[in-house]
Amino acid sequence: MTETLIILAGGLSSRMKKSFASDEISSKNIAESNSVDKGLITLGNGRPLLDYLLYTAKQAGFNKVIIVTGENSSGMRSSYGDLDAGNNFHGMEISYAVQKIPSDRVKPWGTADALLQALEQYPEYQEEHFCVCNSDNLYSEKVMRYLRTADPPNALINYDREGLEFTLEKISGFAVTRSDCNNLLIDIHEKPNAAMLESCRGTDGIVRVSMNIFMFYGQMIYPYLINCPINPVRNEKELPSAILNMIGENPGSLLCIPVKEHVPDLTEKNDIKKVSDYLQEKFSKLDW
Repeated sequence: MTETLIILAGGLSSRMKKSFASDEISSKNIAESNSVDKGLITLGNGRPLLDYLLYTAKQAGFNKVIIVTGENSSGMRSSYGDLDAGNNFHGMEISYAVQKIPSDRVKPWGTADALLQALEQYPEYQEEHFCVCNSDNLYSEKVMRYLRTADPPNALINYDREGLEFTLEKISGFAVTRSDCNNLLIDIHEKPNAAMLESCRGTDGIVRVSMNIFMFYGQMIYPYLINCPINPVRNEKELPSAILNMIGENPGSLLCIPVKEHVPDLTEKNDIKKVSDYLQEKFSKLDW
């Protein structure tokens, strides 16, 4: 069990900036999507997605949040507090970790590096449990509570692909998981082909995917973050690679929690309208 959530928001949002926008997207949103962190884009109810993520996290029982930002985090700090650590946002303690970019690179090293830098800046979590998620997805209070109160040393939410309200093209880009009869993770496949997809289909006929929301025991995951291999295609150190190395040496150490529900996702400009409509339907207001 944990009360700490680490939110990964240090990426460069390259896909958002490169994507095209339909006529439904306002000029204000287009300008924001080209200049600010995805989680800070103003949505349907006049608030950024990160507000809603923090709200659901608070409802699920989290009271400490570490936001991993890029080296220019002025937007985050103007929204959630100027202090490096210990900001009060609606009763939640908000702190920041900065994912620095090496001098010989133009972009960060990836999600495994983001989490590693957070644990090195807050070393107490190298020995404690914590949860991790993206800043551009809105996870439900239910799944956040599942993870926060999970008993095993490590866990992930294992989403039924049929519950995700995305195009097949978009879903095909999600990482597919394979687990055993006890829901313990065996493998993660990024962008699987048809044969690989079938090999991951469970005995219930369901194909499940990871939407990058995890619970970790710092003492177990930390060494694998340090030694995470570089993905040869994307030239990044990715969290699934560290996880696979961890379960390879510690079989049965990560529980997959099965869930069937949608996860709003803010990857490209045309996602802005869809996510805005979702928020207006599901959240009339944020009752902090």
